[in-house]
Amino acid sequence: VQLVESGGGLVQPGGSLRLSCATSGFTFSNNYMRWYRQAPGKERELVAGISSAGGSTNYADSVKGRFTISRDNAKNTVYLQMNSLKPEDTAVYYCSVRRWAVDYWGQGTQVTVSS
Repeated sequence: VQLVESGGGLVQPGGSLRLSCATSGFTFSNNYMRWYRQAPGKERELVAGISSAGGSTNYADSVKGRFTISRDNAKNTVYLQMNSLKPEDTAVYYCSVRRWAVDYWGQGTQVTVSS
């Protein structure tokens, strides 16, 4: 199982970023996918999740209405569109998949929201 995040960077408050997570090594279209984030000194928190076919999504209260998770099963890729970014969104963002009770993670991509 391999997960590779990209798309992070430095953005001003109110700006947008689109994160991507390219996957391999498992049947992507059969698996629920999640995005997490971890800010310095804080625990990793669940940001969003999406069902295998993309018909069901869930979000943390802190990002509802601002972030959108989506997936392209033909490309084995999950996305996180982040709008109206706030300084408190600053964190390393990870995508994750759980297979046979084991959580797999990418290396993460840094998102910094600052003026």
